[in-house]
Amino acid sequence: MPAQGKHRRPKSTSLGRGLAAVTTGGAVLALPVIGATSAFAAPAPAAAPQAVAPAAVVAQANSAAKAAPAKHSVVAGETLSKIAREHSVSGGWEKLYEGNRKIIGSNPDLIHPGIKLVIGAKSDASSDDKASKASPSAARGASADRADRSDRIDAAPVAKAAPAAAKKAVTYTNDLDGWIRESLAVMAEQGIPGTYEGIHRNIMRESSGNPNAINNWDSNAVKGTPSKGLLQVIDPTFQAYHVPGTSTDSYDPVANITAACNYAADRYGSIDNVFGAY
Repeated sequence: MPAQGKHRRPKSTSLGRGLAAVTTGGAVLALPVIGATSAFAAPAPAAAPQAVAPAAVVAQANSAAKAAPAKHSVVAGETLSKIAREHSVSGGWEKLYEGNRKIIGSNPDLIHPGIKLVIGAKSDASSDDKASKASPSAARGASADRADRSDRIDAAPVAKAAPAAAKKAVTYTNDLDGWIRESLAVMAEQGIPGTYEGIHRNIMRESSGNPNAINNWDSNAVKGTPSKGLLQVIDPTFQAYHVPGTSTDSYDPVANITAACNYAADRYGSIDNVFGAY
């Protein structure tokens, strides 16, 4: 027999080493066995990156929030000092006034309820200074305009009362009708009662409308005090019942009528109640 040659033992591969024989009723099953050394853990899923705002963006947002000016509506009783304290205004009421000078006007002590103040507004002093240097007249005009706007801020404009109509001068005719009407106007001012009809009726009985009539024959005339004028008034009665503002001449028509009506009101209640000698 030929000499038995030497055979090299084949190298077992990792797969061969990983096979195990299991017999079950004579059957041989070759099952792969995965060693612990060949198992690898699945890589963990990468965590979702957390959104981080850049510091510059945050700073910019904060700056914008700080820079945004606030509004304050003035209520009755407030002052610039009080408002500046409430809003912690850097620079106090002076800074607040500088930023709202166009709204407030030239007087910082006078602020009107309802106006809107801007807290943190930039001062317009520099622009005012430039305007003043460029044109003094323009600066004066701007100041006047601010003052005018301040006046217009008042709550509701008050309508000016219409001037009282000038008292129309009344003229009376120089006749019996005019004398009676003028006497009635004086009597109304003095509170003396009487009507046109009552006066006219008694005049026609006493003098027939003659302002220079005089009675030289009755008992009064005998005593030296004759009855005179439209309503035949004796001098003592005329002097006692003379109405201020009228003539002191008993023959004056208006003075005579008003004195007689004043006497009749005192004795009879009104000239209207006189129907005979009085």
